[in-house]
Amino acid sequence: MIGLISATAAGAVARDRLAAAWPDRTRVYEGSVADAVRTAFGECERLVCFLATGAVVRLVAPLLADKRTDPGVVCVDEAGRFAVALLGGHGGGANELAREVGAVLGAEPVVTTATDAAGLPGLDTLGLPVEGDVAAVSRALLDGVPVALAAEVAWPLPPLPLAAEGAYTVRLTDRLVEPAEREVVLRPPSLVIGVGASRGAPAEEVLGLVEAALRDAGLAAASVAALATVDAKADEPGVVAAAGRLGVPLVTHPAGELARIAVPNPSDAPLAAVGTPSVAEAAALAGGGELLVPKRRSERADGGPARVTCAVVRRPGRGRLAVVGLGPGARDLLTPRAAAELRRASVLVGLDQYVDQIRDLLRPGTRVIESGLGAEEERARTAVEEARRGHAVALVGSGDAGVYAMASPALAEASDDIDVVGVPGVTAALAAGAVLGAPLGHDHVSISLSDLHTPWEVIERRVRAAAEADIVVTFYNPRSRGRDWQLPEALAVLAGHREPSTPVGVVRNASRADESSRLTTLSELDPATVDMMTVVTVGNTATREIAGRMVTPRGYRWQHREEPK
Repeated sequence: MIGLISATAAGAVARDRLAAAWPDRTRVYEGSVADAVRTAFGECERLVCFLATGAVVRLVAPLLADKRTDPGVVCVDEAGRFAVALLGGHGGGANELAREVGAVLGAEPVVTTATDAAGLPGLDTLGLPVEGDVAAVSRALLDGVPVALAAEVAWPLPPLPLAAEGAYTVRLTDRLVEPAEREVVLRPPSLVIGVGASRGAPAEEVLGLVEAALRDAGLAAASVAALATVDAKADEPGVVAAAGRLGVPLVTHPAGELARIAVPNPSDAPLAAVGTPSVAEAAALAGGGELLVPKRRSERADGGPARVTCAVVRRPGRGRLAVVGLGPGARDLLTPRAAAELRRASVLVGLDQYVDQIRDLLRPGTRVIESGLGAEEERARTAVEEARRGHAVALVGSGDAGVYAMASPALAEASDDIDVVGVPGVTAALAAGAVLGAPLGHDHVSISLSDLHTPWEVIERRVRAAAEADIVVTFYNPRSRGRDWQLPEALAVLAGHREPSTPVGVVRNASRADESSRLTTLSELDPATVDMMTVVTVGNTATREIAGRMVTPRGYRWQHREEPK
């Protein structure tokens, strides 16, 4: 919850705007400002104070306890010009909150945390448990001192300027090791512990066995991602409580699924009890991985029979592929989600001219793999291969990545061994439509006239179907130096079903600095004026030119009304 506190009428106006934008995330604190700050500090994860920074400093100073637990505090000035991350930039989430507040209120976010200011993700903000001298290693990264990455486990990390060798080290490991001098240890959630338990087995026995198994194998409890068991034990109190005390989810699997997993130590007892010859080993292996600790049993102080079994598996780090649409070219049409994915990726793959558009948004340490026109399949393969190596990858394309762009070839290459995220973008058809007016107000279709991958006979059949169905058509890839006859052919097909006066919109470089557009008709359009940077939109029988704009009505009844003078 985010606490909102103000002292003046102007501050209350901004406060209420934020509360209206985030009704489920915020709580307004009224009354004495000092009392409100004190109460909110103890109740909320983050605070936004519409007060002077000096006043907030004096109010929160007596309340500070630990940077790891104190809430993040953002100050917004009286005029609403700045959102200052005052306290808890990383751990308290104030840096990100300042950006969010700025987006809602139109304020400039002010972030002074060194790593954020330099475009580096903080080592304590990667979502992984961290140990060691975070301050010293972070300073080395900021100063350009070589910092080595010692990755004992493949796991996707955001971009960091790490080297093969260096005086400082970032170690990525699930082993039980103490950080050396000038070293930070990151704990990836790479361990899954399978647990089998008899009815009534206490949580202490489950935890005792799990802790002993990890300790004896030299594995870190901070890298445990989940406890896993059979569905029949989903409500077993001791197992549920053990997962809760470890702070990890309890994942359950059907007995039939576990029974199909080959394990080194099957047993008749669980087969008779729950329908699978293995619970601990099979549950741990259900998501794949390497069996580090085979099934072992608990030992009871009273010498009674063991009630708990466990096994430990190291699951493979899943790479992440984000297929990102960059929009038509204008920076303000690049979505915030796309920008966030660019900052998150440690590897960027894309067409060289598209990479140039967003190179300034990349964080230091991002590895860029760029290539020229005509290498779409190669870029898709490269992106998937990098993700399979455990990297966080962004594959970029213009417009929307799923429309005549990189999503299709990438997903054709990808399998279920990586995570894939699609990030939508503003398409060329939408950008051109906004320039022209409202040509896509009714049913519409986009057709690419490039026959490099699709036979012309197929393209022509689709154009003819759209013509017969009276659908607005947007042509992508309409004409190039090597393909100059397809557009006239397509227009001729449409002319067989539409009047010569049918409006046609032509937009070149939509949303870019050299954007140009014109409204013409089906009979007057000169294909020679069109190139690959152009989008051509042909209206249907209801499309009209109104006040110099191209408009397709939402309903056909509109065309029977008297047209505006």
